[in-house]
Amino acid sequence: MNVNERKIPRIILKLEALHGRLNPLNVKITHIKEDWNKRLAGYRGEVSLDYVLGFLDAQEYVLLHGVRLEVDGKYFQIDTLVLSRKLILILEVKNLAGTIYFDQVFNQLIQLKDGQENSYPDPLVQISRQERQLKRWIEKNNLPRIPIHSLVVISNDKTLIKTSSNHKFLSDKVIHKQILPTRINQLTNSVHKEAYSEKEFKKFIRIIKKKHEESDPSILERYKITGEEILTGVICEICNFRPLIRMHGSRYCSKCQHSDKQGHLRALIDYELLLGPELTNKELKRFLNISSRHVSLRILKSLNLPTTGTKKSTTYDLTQLTKQNVPTNSNKKPATTK
Repeated sequence: MNVNERKIPRIILKLEALHGRLNPLNVKITHIKEDWNKRLAGYRGEVSLDYVLGFLDAQEYVLLHGVRLEVDGKYFQIDTLVLSRKLILILEVKNLAGTIYFDQVFNQLIQLKDGQENSYPDPLVQISRQERQLKRWIEKNNLPRIPIHSLVVISNDKTLIKTSSNHKFLSDKVIHKQILPTRINQLTNSVHKEAYSEKEFKKFIRIIKKKHEESDPSILERYKITGEEILTGVICEICNFRPLIRMHGSRYCSKCQHSDKQGHLRALIDYELLLGPELTNKELKRFLNISSRHVSLRILKSLNLPTTGTKKSTTYDLTQLTKQNVPTNSNKKPATTK
């Protein structure tokens, strides 16, 4: 059923790396942690849908996660696309606890939790815009027309959903995740004619995958942080102490006595996420706090990274290292609401 596997968005990995490599006294650290936790909560809400979506007929439906497409010079991103030959369904997931109120007067979503009110942009406005953008994208790519629907899915089953008495059709667009499979089947059964042949459907999926472009903005530019503010050295995966001491081919934490043979890999992944995919032997020496050029060169050669240039001007590409190894503590961190 799934054509692309759901993965942790790079923005979350970048926020995690940034939070771990800033001085705790940095004035921006609180804001960065809040943003990280909000995005992480949103991602966990999306992941929680995977179980209920697993009840769909795998022969009839295809799922695409985190699709980001461009139309008329602008990009739009969709949490989850449910595709069939009869229709397309856009899912916008909200991981919000407490009570949520859809205010149709000011087009906002108000959350009441633990005695506090928070306001968010109205997701109904968002999915309506996504419907128009996806319809336009299909037209621009000369693909057959197909019915497009959208739903806001509340991933927390205990969340209380409210609106004014005038907003009678909210239940048509906003649902809890547990009834999602039933609603999808109802929408599909309401369409009596297939819009795509099997061949056209496969082509449609190929084009979406080809046109998808993951967002990868500079996290340092976003928060106006310089490279000099990024802490160097290998960080202990147990107690977050820094830097670890290199001893006999491994690294040792003087605080909790943890021995770590893979810490340099996590550090290089942090480097790629924060400072970019390319580095030289000199930059690796500085970032890992290694005094010997030969030791740092041996580390680089052991990784079998793609290179450009020769001798001292050799540049190493960390892209594949990050793709193959995504160590993250995200599952252990507390998350706020999306």
